[in-house]
Amino acid sequence: MSVAMATAKNTDVQALVENNRANFTQCLIQKKADAIAAGVSEARAEKEFVRMKFIPRVIELDRSQPEFVSTFPSYFSKRVNQWRIDKGKEKYAKHKEFLNELTKQYGIPGHYLVSIWGLETNYGGYTGNMSTLDSLATLACDKRRSKFFTSELFLALKLMDTQDLKRESMLGSWAGAMGHTQFMPTTYTEYAIDGDGDGKVDLWSSEKDALASAAHFLWRLGWQPGMRWGREVKLPENFDYTLANSHNKTISEWKTLGISRGDGQNLPDSDISARLRVPAGHQGPAFLSYDNFKIIMRWNNSEFYAIAVGQLANRIAGGAGLHAKLPDLPRYSIADMAKLQRKLNEKGFDVGGADGIMGPATREGIRQFQGENGLVADGFPSPDTIAAILQ
Repeated sequence: MSVAMATAKNTDVQALVENNRANFTQCLIQKKADAIAAGVSEARAEKEFVRMKFIPRVIELDRSQPEFVSTFPSYFSKRVNQWRIDKGKEKYAKHKEFLNELTKQYGIPGHYLVSIWGLETNYGGYTGNMSTLDSLATLACDKRRSKFFTSELFLALKLMDTQDLKRESMLGSWAGAMGHTQFMPTTYTEYAIDGDGDGKVDLWSSEKDALASAAHFLWRLGWQPGMRWGREVKLPENFDYTLANSHNKTISEWKTLGISRGDGQNLPDSDISARLRVPAGHQGPAFLSYDNFKIIMRWNNSEFYAIAVGQLANRIAGGAGLHAKLPDLPRYSIADMAKLQRKLNEKGFDVGGADGIMGPATREGIRQFQGENGLVADGFPSPDTIAAILQ
């Protein structure tokens, strides 16, 4: 993004902030009436709406756009690090008996619950420092996603009554995610449960409530007991990378194509359906993902996140780290990726709009270009591929 474009964008956001600030008081008057009509107690509405504050930073963060594309090596190395592995083992040992109980009840192994906990909030070390009610009120009075955040605000107010939550302790992310597991009010209302037996659900103060709620949530999402998330695998030379990211085959079928475990040992013979994923291209690690991988992605719709959850869970349980090395990739800016998309379109490889986002259409366009130009057709924008496209 050029300096001029960035300045213009910042000016637009600041104008929006000031407009929302000016309308905030009037908006709250209407939201208060709507909240009572939606079932928020009149006493709660009277007490809380008068204290709600507009937070300019929330609007700024909501409108912020990344300058760089996140690469898998950068994402993974920051999250599945030695500190998080060691701390995860410590937390697993602390709650081992309770986690075993959760596994018996819901079918989710404890190391997955601890892994998600670690990735969401560093095991409760950082749950956010913004007022949940103020953040939600600010976003509810912003036109972009007013309906969604209005609903979340009303549910947060209801939770204060049903779970005896205090405004002062309700701190979270700028978007209203709360507690050890970063549940939005909807998720909190529908899936959070009492894990420590004190008669209420407090995802800020009770680690057992948070772990039990995570187990219940994953179970309700459709977790398959006895099934792992996936595994690292090793691909043979001259592998057909057009099979990656889009084709489901049984583990036995992948095995017949020469794929082995990450350590080089044979895969088992199995009719379990799996999808091959190569998040850093042919130079990086490869993974077979199973149905529970999709369940993790329903928690957070990110392939990188789901792989990190699975690998961190493996390490917490005492498993080995990655066998393949993470490639040293350059930082890709959104502007450079948009330029790449424009070039692909110019060359006849239709990738849709040039938005700088690496979606399925862009991957497929890159793969087609690679296949027609003697490159490994993994659909990944490696430096060699980028150079060839931009020529």
